[in-house]
Amino acid sequence: MTNGNLTSFDKLMLQSLYWWDIATFFRCPVERDPNNCDIALVGVPHSTGNGTTERDQHLGPRAVRGVSPMARRVHMEYGIDPWDCARICDMGDVPMPEANDNEASIERISEFFRAIDKAGARPVSVGGDHSVTGAIVQAIAGKGARLTDGKKAVFLHFDAHTDAYEHVPHFLGARKSAAHWASYLVHNGHIDARHSVQIGMRGNPRSLDWLKPSEELGYTVISMEQYREMGANQTIDLILERIGDAPLYITFDLDCLDPTVAPGVSNLEAGCEGFRIDEVMRLLRSVRGKNIIGGDLVCLMPTKDHPNMITSHTASAIMFEIISLLADNFRE
Repeated sequence: MTNGNLTSFDKLMLQSLYWWDIATFFRCPVERDPNNCDIALVGVPHSTGNGTTERDQHLGPRAVRGVSPMARRVHMEYGIDPWDCARICDMGDVPMPEANDNEASIERISEFFRAIDKAGARPVSVGGDHSVTGAIVQAIAGKGARLTDGKKAVFLHFDAHTDAYEHVPHFLGARKSAAHWASYLVHNGHIDARHSVQIGMRGNPRSLDWLKPSEELGYTVISMEQYREMGANQTIDLILERIGDAPLYITFDLDCLDPTVAPGVSNLEAGCEGFRIDEVMRLLRSVRGKNIIGGDLVCLMPTKDHPNMITSHTASAIMFEIISLLADNFRE
């Protein structure tokens, strides 16, 4: 066997060995031109939108690349091999030479994703803190966006926090921050909050009216307490009724998961049980067949993870799920 003469069995084995060869997302080929991608995998190594000492989130993309070959799978429920359904490529990381300047970095990220939108590729990204979602969505949704045909997008937003804190003018200096994106994307015409769902909010907040900004913007908020009361079936019915057929963007903050499932995240909410992995997988699969324009997962903190990198493995499994939703729409 040589690198230029691999059997199909060789390829199967080597693609799934995470310690072998050059690390890319799911062993996908590196392709810098979005015109050659149907689904563009992107690392967004940005931490200064969080504005706190929890700044190792920029190491998230590298950590997921390192373990994701183990998650290069077929999707049993959908009956597909996503890697054969579409051109899925690793476009590398967004370059951010002003990494400590949040506002400059947000615009760098948007510039990168405007090229992806112009090409018609659908991005699946790994952050980075949650400010990256604002940067991405302001590039691919709303007026002038190809992926939404100039329309607003809607969110399916998994998180322990709403990130719509309008009463905070900036978060420790960051204006388009991890605490603000769910608000300014609505005000700036990129997101239709009235048909968007925020789910998983939990814990003891810092103010009693913490859900008020989201509700005033028009979001449907499903807290963990409400989810437990409603159950999965009723929750899914509500999600599907709200999002309808609008262009859908999925953003997944790993802190919506219980700390026992995802300990290596930037803003742990340990006082109230979060989602279990099977629960979020069921909710994600409920939007199968919808007009999904892309997605991201954020707030991975590899330096706080267990030695077995369980949070990175969990992140790659969720990323695989979002990729599979997109790939399923490409299959003939």
